[in-house]
Amino acid sequence: MGVRKKNRAEALKEKRKNVAFAKLNNCPTSPRKMRLVADIIRGEDVDKALHILKFNPKEASARLEKLLLSALANWESKNEGARMEDSQLFVKEVTVDSGRMLKRIQPAPQGRAHRIRKRSNHVTLVLGSRTEEK
Repeated sequence: MGVRKKNRAEALKEKRKNVAFAKLNNCPTSPRKMRLVADIIRGEDVDKALHILKFNPKEASARLEKLLLSALANWESKNEGARMEDSQLFVKEVTVDSGRMLKRIQPAPQGRAHRIRKRSNHVTLVLGSRTEEK
């Protein structure tokens, strides 16, 4: 590994130490349905986002709620002794990318076959603190 590449990798590693995030890979929901819920909580305070997800009737909201709680636990483990109320945590980023696609065959009339694509997605949720930005 070259010197510049090594320095860049170390800088990224230091930058990631201050960021709390959680990932959900191969979630068996289509990315389009997950993005509908992710767009609702993007930029919201953590408490408000948890309430939104708790009372949202969509199936994807339960998965995102669990992911948000995991990101909060990661933040607590990185910032021992700090209180969440003082740091004013909010949902900084939510990215929903398409994951693996399972391809199945559905019988169709007159001897034909239609392809069914069972989609999955990868979700990355990043928490930020409003006190650090100021």
